[in-house]
Amino acid sequence: MHHSTHHRRASSPGRYARPGRCARLVLACAATCAAALGGGAVVHADSSPANASSPAPLPAPLPQFAVFPDPSGIFATFNVPGPVDTTNPFFQDLGTNGRRCVTCHQPQDAWTITPPHVRARFEQSDGRDPIFRPVDGANCPSADVSNLEARHRAYSLLLNKGLIRIQLTPPATAEFTILQADNPYGCTDTAAVSVYRRPLPTVSLPYLSTVMWDGRETVKGQSVFDDLLQQAADATLIHAQAAQAPSAAQKLQIVSFEIGLFSAQLRDSEAGALNGAGGQGGPIPLSQQNFFLGINDPLGLNPSGAAFTPRIFDLYDAWATLRGDEDHTAARQAVARGQALFNTLSITITGVAGLNDVPLPFDNQIHPSIQGNCGTCHDSPNVGDHSLAAPLNIGLADASRRTADLPLFTLMNKVTGEITQTSDPGRALVTGKWADIGKFKGPILRGLAARAPYFHNGSAATLADVVTFYNTRFQLNLTAAQQADLVAFLRTL
Repeated sequence: MHHSTHHRRASSPGRYARPGRCARLVLACAATCAAALGGGAVVHADSSPANASSPAPLPAPLPQFAVFPDPSGIFATFNVPGPVDTTNPFFQDLGTNGRRCVTCHQPQDAWTITPPHVRARFEQSDGRDPIFRPVDGANCPSADVSNLEARHRAYSLLLNKGLIRIQLTPPATAEFTILQADNPYGCTDTAAVSVYRRPLPTVSLPYLSTVMWDGRETVKGQSVFDDLLQQAADATLIHAQAAQAPSAAQKLQIVSFEIGLFSAQLRDSEAGALNGAGGQGGPIPLSQQNFFLGINDPLGLNPSGAAFTPRIFDLYDAWATLRGDEDHTAARQAVARGQALFNTLSITITGVAGLNDVPLPFDNQIHPSIQGNCGTCHDSPNVGDHSLAAPLNIGLADASRRTADLPLFTLMNKVTGEITQTSDPGRALVTGKWADIGKFKGPILRGLAARAPYFHNGSAATLADVVTFYNTRFQLNLTAAQQADLVAFLRTL
C-alpha cells in the first residue's frame, strides 16, 4: 500500500475534496431536470474513417441530471457544476485516429463501454467507428481488418466483453522473467506484454485512491488529481495515437470535467424509485458523500484515528422496516436484506496476496486467515472501493480461471526458479515484483447495473456471476435466497 498520501489532497481544487458542497447548491435544479426528462441523450462517437478530412461535430450538451435506461431500470449521471459542456476536450478529437475520451467512456454506459452498445456501434459503422482501431481495440494490432468478417474476428474481445488491449513492458529490474505468452491472437511478445482489461468509468473520481486497475498512473506522494492529469495525457497519446500530449490547459479541463461527474442507479425495475420511502439511491446523495483517503481503512490507517466499521452502506436502512403489500415493498425488503448481508456477512479471508501474506500495520504480523466482511476490501462509505491504495490478488487471473479467449502467461522467479501462470500479471507488470502478480485494485461499486461485465477482465457477465465468484472463492455457503438478495442490492448501487 502507499501510505504517504493519507491526508486530504491539498493540491486539488476545493470541490475535488468536498464535492457535496457544490452538489447541494444545485440539488433543487437537478431534481427539476430529472422530473422533466424522459430519457437520457445518447452520445455516439465519431464514426467517420480514421483518415477523414474533417472531424465529426461535437455531441449536443447533456443536462446536469441525465437519465439513461440500463438492464435493471434507470441510472442517472449528475454533473455538479451544471449541464455537460461537450466542447470540453474530453469530447474533442485530440489524436490521429478519430478517438476522443468519450469514445471509450460513454454517458449511456455510466462513462465506460458495454458490449451491447459496442456491438451496436460495430453494426452501424461496419466496424469503422473510432473505437475499432487495431492499436488496442483489436485483439492484436497485426490482426486482419480488411473486411467485415475479419473485423468481427479482430475485435472479438471488445465486442464480447468490452475489453481493450493494454501493452505493458515490465521494468528491467523485474524479479521475474516471462517465459511464454500463450496468446490466441498472436501477440506473443514476452517483453511488450498484451493484456486485456475493461475501461474504468470516468465517474465518481473524487473517491479514488488509485488510478487504473494496476495503479500504473498512481505516483507515490502525488495527489490523485495530478495522477488523473497524467492519465489524461497518456490516454490521448496511446489510445488516440496523438502526435503530441494535450496541453496543460486541456488536461486541466478534462480532469476538472471528470471529477464533477457522479453516476448511480436511480430506479430499479423491481424496487422502483431508489430515493423513495427513505431510500438514498441516485447520484446526488453520492456526490455529497464525505470522503478522505483512509476514511474507513480496516488496517488502522485512518488518519482521523476512527475505528473501522464494516457497515459500509446505509443507503437503504429505511427499507429494512417496510411493511405491507404496497408496490415494490417486497423488492425493497430484499434490497435491505442484501445491504445488511454486505455489511455484516462474516468472511474468512485466506490466500489473498496483499492481505494474507504481508505484515499488517496494526500489529506488524502476517495473518494467513482474517475474519472480515465485504467491507474489509470495499471500505469507502457508500462508494465501495478501497479508501487507500490496496492492490490485491483474489484469484481472478489464476490459471485455473483462465478462459480460452484470454492469454496465459508463464512467469519464472529469477531468484527461486518458481514458476507460476496467470491470464494477467496485473500490478507486477508495473512494479516488477513477484509478490504483485495478479494484483488489481477494487473498483468503485456505484452504477454497477449500467456497466456489465465485471472484474478487470469482464469474466463475470452478470452481478449474479459476481456473487457466485465470491461465494465459491471464499466458501461463503450463501443460500440461493441470500445470493438473490445480494444481487438485488448490488443492482441498486
